[in-house]
Amino acid sequence: MGTLVTYQLKDSVATITMDDGKVNVISLQMITELNAALDRAAADSAVVLLRGREGTFSAGFDLGTLSAGGDEAIEMVRGGFELSARLLSFPTPVVVACTGHAVAMGTFLLVAGDYRVGAAGPYRLAANEVAIGITMPYAAVEILRHRLTPAHFTRAVILAETFAPGDAVTAGFLDRVVEPARVHDVAMETAETLAKLDLRAHAATKLRARRHLLEALRAGIADEFGTPASLTSGNL
Repeated sequence: MGTLVTYQLKDSVATITMDDGKVNVISLQMITELNAALDRAAADSAVVLLRGREGTFSAGFDLGTLSAGGDEAIEMVRGGFELSARLLSFPTPVVVACTGHAVAMGTFLLVAGDYRVGAAGPYRLAANEVAIGITMPYAAVEILRHRLTPAHFTRAVILAETFAPGDAVTAGFLDRVVEPARVHDVAMETAETLAKLDLRAHAATKLRARRHLLEALRAGIADEFGTPASLTSGNL
């Protein structure tokens, strides 16, 4: 697919792997390559298995671009949330293999999956915006509100609490935690099982079940990025 994302189709499952050799920052290039991979999966009518590299799913947005501000930063952040919306409305099931740390935008992509398998270990999952002085974006609030339990939503979004993989299941970030060596195999087994669903019914039901979320998410993206100043004002 490119230098950051690979695509492998096996039977009816498309494995999309993010690997930038470091912490899988969500850069403009990463977003572009992920969207290209999703285009292929859609054309192949394949179930998606999205995974990171060993020890890291994604550490979030490219901080260099974010710190520089301007149009490129706005395009990157908007593109990240539009990517989350795409995953939430993707016509086939999306399984996420959380191979380690997931932070900020990494968690927003994680929870956009339909089923999420995480690696046990000394990893952290956190929406840490408030901890680093950023008002949580509207789009992120809606994504997390949809997947987290009410009590954990407050702790994660407003208090920027960090969760270990086991606690992340209770909170709603993950559906299952297994040993790191088994993450890909379990995620693949799950994807193969989901491929047996009636995919037309799956797609229609997903859109019906998430209609209000997707409306709120798209409205949040439009409200947040209507003016270029929205990034530089301290409110992403």
